Amino acid sequence: MSYLTTIFAFIFIIFISTSAVQNGGGGGDSIISSPDLISFQNATFWALFVGAVLAFVLGFGMGANDVSNAFGTSVGSKVLTLKQAYILASIFETLGAIFVGYNVTDTMRKSVVVLSEYEDNPKALLFGQIAILGGCSGWLMIATFAELPVSTTHSVVGATIGFSFMMKGISSIQWWEVGKIVLSWFTSPLISGFISSILYLVVDISVLRKEEPLEAGLRVLPIFYFFCIAFNTFTISYQGSKILGLESIPLWLALVISLLTAILAALVVHFILKPRLSSWIHRKHTIAVVRDVVQRNGSILSHPQLPIINKRLEFDGKIRTHLDGSFVIETTHSLPGNNYITIPLENDKKNGKQICRSISELPEKYQRNGFNENNKLRKNRNRGISEAESVLSVTNYVPQKLELSPRGFLNWLLPAHDRKEDAKTLQLFSSIQVFTACFAGFAHGSNDVSNAIAPLTAMLAIYREMSVQQKEPTPIYVLLYGVFAMCVGLCVLGHKVIKTVGQRMSSIHAASGFTIEFGAAVTALLASKAGLPISTTHCLVGSVVSVGCIKSGEGIKWSIFRNVVFSWLVTLPVAAFISAGIMLLLKIIVL
Repeated sequence: MSYLTTIFAFIFIIFISTSAVQNGGGGGDSIISSPDLISFQNATFWALFVGAVLAFVLGFGMGANDVSNAFGTSVGSKVLTLKQAYILASIFETLGAIFVGYNVTDTMRKSVVVLSEYEDNPKALLFGQIAILGGCSGWLMIATFAELPVSTTHSVVGATIGFSFMMKGISSIQWWEVGKIVLSWFTSPLISGFISSILYLVVDISVLRKEEPLEAGLRVLPIFYFFCIAFNTFTISYQGSKILGLESIPLWLALVISLLTAILAALVVHFILKPRLSSWIHRKHTIAVVRDVVQRNGSILSHPQLPIINKRLEFDGKIRTHLDGSFVIETTHSLPGNNYITIPLENDKKNGKQICRSISELPEKYQRNGFNENNKLRKNRNRGISEAESVLSVTNYVPQKLELSPRGFLNWLLPAHDRKEDAKTLQLFSSIQVFTACFAGFAHGSNDVSNAIAPLTAMLAIYREMSVQQKEPTPIYVLLYGVFAMCVGLCVLGHKVIKTVGQRMSSIHAASGFTIEFGAAVTALLASKAGLPISTTHCLVGSVVSVGCIKSGEGIKWSIFRNVVFSWLVTLPVAAFISAGIMLLLKIIVL
């Protein structure tokens, strides 16, 4: 990694040097004479090179840690593989940084430190960026190897406070601005968790608890896509990227663009994507069908046992009592070699007892109460079920009745604790979770990538202008440099933190993963538009905890959560301490 970092930092420095020369020094607005500026640049060029190296290391650490947070839930719910997450993260983190990230970069490099304190010594502020980058990258790498999802935002703010406190004391820090940033760190996980929880309850009531959850999910799928795309388009178009010239779009035009784009997307989902998804889900769930008639007393009809089809599928269900006198069971699990499966029966509930019943094939023709084979096949074709499947599905459907009392309402509102989600419905949500994973990556790029490259942007502006005011906008090539470093870090070490957020803290499936990522992405994008450098890590963990607490019987692994919170608490002081130490060395050696 060290060789790779040095090579790309060297290429980056050559590009910067060429750009600075072409600019003729400090640019048209510079009040510094050319000889003074050249002398300043000659004296600080080495610092710019070191800063570029450290910025790459910081981007690497952020990719290994923060980006892993953004895609951890998608990998944890098995919607994306690690390789797919790496590719999508690289694309959408880049887009987020370019389209929305400029506001946060300006906040980080201009609003934490009192710039006027360094008017007489711009070299000190330039060297201070080295201390910031060193403190952040050092702590992020430590946290990544410890598999702790920490915040780059915390690290940057802490390191900025540490270096400035060492150089100029307490008066050099804009404490009011720092207070607003710190307050956003506490409010962002609460807001994100609230949004994700409300959305999960909506998904649960409108889809997951329905008798036919797959059909219900297909009906509301275009609506989910509509809101996701409308919100994302609005954040891009309204007060958009200065780099791309989108900042002058008025509010009404941004709303029109967002609504038209979302409507078009919803129509595409309804008429094109939805039928294909339905067909794909039913094909993927080719079911090993075993038919048995189990009478209400638990006995099995006596007939010769025939071979069965045994395929690797899921079985998580209770018997559905649609036919009087007997049940037809559809098993969707890899059956053991002895052809036995555990089936909970209504008359065997004492002490949680479960009866093992032998599985065997029914005779070819089965008629009861006027229900014949032809009717069965016709009904199954209409529902998109193959002829190989059984008459009735094993299901977990248990209606939740609303009682007119506070306790009754709460019991109805929250998911049933003994319910297992329908596998086909989760396959449906996996499609939209891929989209929300990209949405979350875009949001992360809009906020956290900007935090990481803010010190390098400040260093470059001071180097080119010999001024602490940093009037130049964030160059797009600096954003791309930070994104590239981040992608390298994600691909090399991202798997470590992905496991903590996506698998160890709480059990996540596609439906809950969708709500978690959507809530975190909405919160992060709103903060980016406001110029607040919040923590995407906090948003995601807040959503994971909130949704995990209300899910059916799947709580939070509090020991993991405790370690994560501890890493949050120590991030700011540790980064500040490392940064202050580096600044002390620079002060002794070069200042």
